[in-house]
Amino acid sequence: MLVKRGGAGGRGCFGGLFVRWLRRFIRPSRRIVGGFAVLVPAIGLLLALDAALPPPLDRIRQVSTLVLDRQGRILRAFATAPGVWRLPARPEDVDPIYLRMLQAYEDQRFDSHPGVDPLAAARALGQWLRQGRVVSGASTLTMQAARLLEPHKRDLTGKLGEMLRALQLERRHVKDEILGFYLTLAPFGGNLEGVRAGALAWFGKEPTRLTVAEAALLVVLPQAPSRLRPDRFPDRARAARDKVLTRMGQLGVLTGQQVEEARQEPLPIRWHPLPFLAPHLTDRLRTARLGTALHLTFIDRGLQQILETLARQQQSTLEPESSLAILVVAHRDRRVLAYVGASDFRDPRRAGQVDMIRAVRSPGSTLKPLVYGLGFDDLLIHPETLIEDVPARFGDYSPTNFRNTYAGQLTVREALQQSLNIPAVAVLEQVGPARLAARLREVGLPLHWSMAHPRPGLPLALGGVGMTLEELVTLYAGFANGGGVAPLRFGPADSEASSQRLLSGAACWYLGDILRHGPIPQNAVGPASVARPRAIAHKTGTSYGFRDAWALGFDPDYTVGVWVGRPDGSPSPGHYGRNTAAPLLFRVFDLLPEPVSRPTVPPPGVLQVGRDQLPERLRYFRTRPAVETVNIPPLTLTFPVAGSTVELPERGGALAELPLAAKGGVRPLRWLVNGRPLTTDPWRRDAFWSPDGVGLVRITVLDQVGQTASAEAWIDRGE
Repeated sequence: MLVKRGGAGGRGCFGGLFVRWLRRFIRPSRRIVGGFAVLVPAIGLLLALDAALPPPLDRIRQVSTLVLDRQGRILRAFATAPGVWRLPARPEDVDPIYLRMLQAYEDQRFDSHPGVDPLAAARALGQWLRQGRVVSGASTLTMQAARLLEPHKRDLTGKLGEMLRALQLERRHVKDEILGFYLTLAPFGGNLEGVRAGALAWFGKEPTRLTVAEAALLVVLPQAPSRLRPDRFPDRARAARDKVLTRMGQLGVLTGQQVEEARQEPLPIRWHPLPFLAPHLTDRLRTARLGTALHLTFIDRGLQQILETLARQQQSTLEPESSLAILVVAHRDRRVLAYVGASDFRDPRRAGQVDMIRAVRSPGSTLKPLVYGLGFDDLLIHPETLIEDVPARFGDYSPTNFRNTYAGQLTVREALQQSLNIPAVAVLEQVGPARLAARLREVGLPLHWSMAHPRPGLPLALGGVGMTLEELVTLYAGFANGGGVAPLRFGPADSEASSQRLLSGAACWYLGDILRHGPIPQNAVGPASVARPRAIAHKTGTSYGFRDAWALGFDPDYTVGVWVGRPDGSPSPGHYGRNTAAPLLFRVFDLLPEPVSRPTVPPPGVLQVGRDQLPERLRYFRTRPAVETVNIPPLTLTFPVAGSTVELPERGGALAELPLAAKGGVRPLRWLVNGRPLTTDPWRRDAFWSPDGVGLVRITVLDQVGQTASAEAWIDRGE
């Protein structure tokens, strides 16, 4: 009985114990399960909120537009729409000593915490509970970045939101990106935001290399930028800086000697102006590509700064309303190295904000080299050809020389070097002003015509047309490059375009040789030029009424253009290219590096002979009066057709003759094949040429009044 009760009682006791144990297990399990049931949706809600409400990054995107030189240095920064200087910065843009001091002072566990530092938060809370006031903050650099991205009130609600945003930032961005947010947005007094703006304004330099004292001031300024401005509150700023230095010594970031030496360093007492170089070019690039925050250029910052200083110095020799412009190009790849659009951008008397590099002005005599170059290519003249400089009338046009004197008979070389007007007009009359204008238009340099003279005419040779300094420098860079013309390039965004042929290499060699040995004005040679003379091919020009003074020049590597005058177009009597612009041109060349390239050797087609060894037709240029061209049919080349392929049969081992045909124009006609004249009947409108092989051929026909027509075609063997 006892055993039975005991057994039954034992089993009942065990069963009760098991049931009670099971109940105790089930209750907490239910709580855990219930907790999970609450936690999982909460986590899902947080993730959904994180996706729906990402950290706002609008402020980090609204940075100052920067224009940089070829080495990445700032030429000019533009304030944001609200007028803030907010320069983007990354950790690699800043001196490492500043970054070490910043993290040691503001957030020692920045590299390891998830955005909120639990240890710092616990310490700050304990100090507040013990002392009843805030003793130290718990704000991490990530939390400060969150506050800078999304400014808010400094209350409990704002602090909690700041912590949540910090967690979001850490989840979405790496530490260097978060640090970059702080370095870009931190306030440094006034309308300065970002460590780059702070360093440039307070120390006049980029933050890539800072002294210990400079780094300490930049560390502490964002804590109270208005109260700690060194230009207004130097005592406060010094105390705050020294506090940082002391703390860095305690933490072992700095040695005691470094701390003491840094304490002796004076504070900045004024703002340094932010970089403001090449203002006309930077305005131009910013306007051309609105919305682009970073513009890269080929500008040499040091050269640009020197030339802007030179321009301001030079303007003291001019009238109060006068200005000047300088453009420097490395012509091998058309890179613009310096761009001075006016002598003083901030001087309203001189219309300083008008970009005179792009202003349309009369080019004076600066187009004469092109006139002669086309004459060389047409085999009308050679540098040693004799030409007359005597009073002449071309129809109803009677040009005169600059000083109303005449040289008589002289060579083409001398006529161009002396910039005589009559010979240039005589050559243009046979080259054809319409043809010259068309050739410039074909290579991307269309001339600008006035309403009074909308058609090309002979005054074109003397400046009776409009061009810009940029266009003239492009033209002369083409001379320097053997006749190929291409647009100038201001930065890597401007792709290198293929050049368009304007003149032959031989014609450009003649021009360079003539202009390189021309007379140099006495006041154009400075000490540097005497010490290291360099061969500069140069040409000056003066527009009608002394309104524009020009000087263009090139050596084996560089092309330089200078304009001097009044932006409003009023005369400047006594100032002309030779005595005003040329001296400045040579001073600019003195500031350029020695050319690396050597002067070109004569290309094929150049005749380096005296006049007596020239072909008979090149020994003397005969001036003829202009023929009235009203109602004269235009000259056109009817065969071969431009771009076509002509198949010629072989006869006796040689290709058959190629027929040439033209219509219109005024006879007699002259034919050129690949620049060489044909012996034909000039009164016929057709001719024949015997090819010496297959390949590309250029056919040109010229008429009595200077009209010309050309075509390129391919010659091939037919069956």
